[in-house]
Amino acid sequence: MACCRPTRRTAWHEGDTLELITSGRRVADVARDLGISDQTVYSWRPQERIDQGIEVGLTSVERAELLAARRRIRELETELAIHRKAAELLKANTSPKGGSRPSR
Repeated sequence: MACCRPTRRTAWHEGDTLELITSGRRVADVARDLGISDQTVYSWRPQERIDQGIEVGLTSVERAELLAARRRIRELETELAIHRKAAELLKANTSPKGGSRPSR
């Protein structure tokens, strides 16, 4: 079975690869056909067991949601820091009466 080399890890490659191994193919043969290392295939096994509910841990879906949430939090924190800095600059450079003398 010849296949193109995966450009990045995806659930489809993992599931397909582990299914081939479960059906009796050797890890080395499947890894070679996919252009990945044996160790990569072995590292996918524990996550597959978690996804199937055999072992305890974050499923692939939960892991992806957590990473997306962390990424979004990082973006929002950056945006908040920009807004705070802008507010600080505006407060420091703007007088309430446009620069006139204080009234008596």
